[in-house]
Amino acid sequence: MSDNDSDLGAFLAGFVIGSLVGAATAIILAPQSGQATRDQITHFSNDIRQAGGERFEQVRQAADTYSREYRDRANAVISDTRTRAQTFADQATEQARIVLDAGRDAAEDISHDASQSAAGASTPGA
Repeated sequence: MSDNDSDLGAFLAGFVIGSLVGAATAIILAPQSGQATRDQITHFSNDIRQAGGERFEQVRQAADTYSREYRDRANAVISDTRTRAQTFADQATEQARIVLDAGRDAAEDISHDASQSAAGASTPGA
């Protein structure tokens, strides 16, 4: 996209510069009075200033559009990342809970088995 904008900008810059050179040559070589030439230069410079202002406004609007679009994309990525991180955290918490419960159950079983073994060993005649 930026290559197209660059090419368009280069074309427009060349067009404006070529227009200025052509207009300046025509004004200088035109057989008219000084006042008429100054009026023509003033009119031409006003036209160029207006065209530059219009181009500036177009570029500003395009920049606003692109910045809004990229900000929206960034917000979507951030939201998606947060959702995925929360899902991952929830899954990790659930897995940790399962492992802790299994460890607790195993520890209780071992403790119970050890108590029974100790009780059986301390009983006389066993």
